[in-house]
Amino acid sequence: MARPKRARPTVGSQTTLADRKRRAAQRMIVGFQGLAPSASLRDLCREAPPAGFILFARNVEEPAQVRELNRELASLVPVELPALCSVDQEGGRVQRVRATEWPPARWMGNVDDLGQTRALGRAMGDELRALGFHVDWAPVADVDSNPANPVIGDRSFSPDPQVVARQVLAWLEGLHQAGVAGCVKHFPGHGDTHQDSHLELPTVEREPPDLDAVELVPFRAAIQAGVPLVMTAHVVYPAWDEELPATMSSAILRDILRGRLGFGGVVVSDDLEMKAVRGRFPLDYQLDLATRATVDLFLCCSDPLLQWEVFETLVRLQEQDKVHDTLAIDAVGRLHRLRRRFLISPPAVPDISVVGSIAHRDLALGLRARGQS
Repeated sequence: MARPKRARPTVGSQTTLADRKRRAAQRMIVGFQGLAPSASLRDLCREAPPAGFILFARNVEEPAQVRELNRELASLVPVELPALCSVDQEGGRVQRVRATEWPPARWMGNVDDLGQTRALGRAMGDELRALGFHVDWAPVADVDSNPANPVIGDRSFSPDPQVVARQVLAWLEGLHQAGVAGCVKHFPGHGDTHQDSHLELPTVEREPPDLDAVELVPFRAAIQAGVPLVMTAHVVYPAWDEELPATMSSAILRDILRGRLGFGGVVVSDDLEMKAVRGRFPLDYQLDLATRATVDLFLCCSDPLLQWEVFETLVRLQEQDKVHDTLAIDAVGRLHRLRRRFLISPPAVPDISVVGSIAHRDLALGLRARGQS
């Protein structure tokens, strides 16, 4: 697919423009269709090397192919800005590589055996490392407090925020032991919605004391334990911000997540292609407000035209307002710290034979026997 024409040219000296283009590109995680990088993706990587890539089931054939695909993707960006190869591998309904059929989080919460949860996190992390991944967009830290919720359900560890908190910490500990960065989602909580943000813009009607006592409990625990990434929710919380979803809300991200909870790591948006935001707000408005709210990375999971538009818009915002220069520099700095933590001197990469191994299948089956209810 051809690159779209710029709606407005960027301006400024060549050196400054080059810096701004590099920063804008580094704030994107991109996906694509098919089993190999598309021509459009290669074109994007030549001009605007993104921070990394995200794979879905559509990109997966078998383990060796995934490992080679991640190697090829990493070769498309400069070695001094190594790619973060990422995936949604939660278990249950959301796992893109199914060599081992990992259980849903709810089974772990039902058993509430922290040692077993830690072992599962480590095993899943070992498989991801063997496949060439550095980041897992998991675990779900949402509290499953609404039985009518169409999107969370058994992706959540429990309806009890304390169970969710301790399970999240155990799972993250295992994942991080394997050298894979975990990401808690969907801040500040998607568990009490009755709508799916992939399709519409949900609202959580809770008062601040209830939000503190339920939604924030697992996120607070994960932040105190040093979680490196937090993913935002495309959800409105009127008690904190009557108009904007969390992804675009300074009151929620800058004031609560970074201010009150003290999170200093990387904040990543949920996919910008989700209908909760796409087409509902102009893209420049989304990116302006999200950046001011301290979102560092934007997920652009499929559409090449959107990826180019996000890149161009992030460049243009820096040209138009010096505040965006500072915010982009801060965002890229946090990204570099993430790379230093997980890409410099990581644990040894496991052999590909670990993926779908008998030991891992037995571990998953053992939890199945205990956790289904």
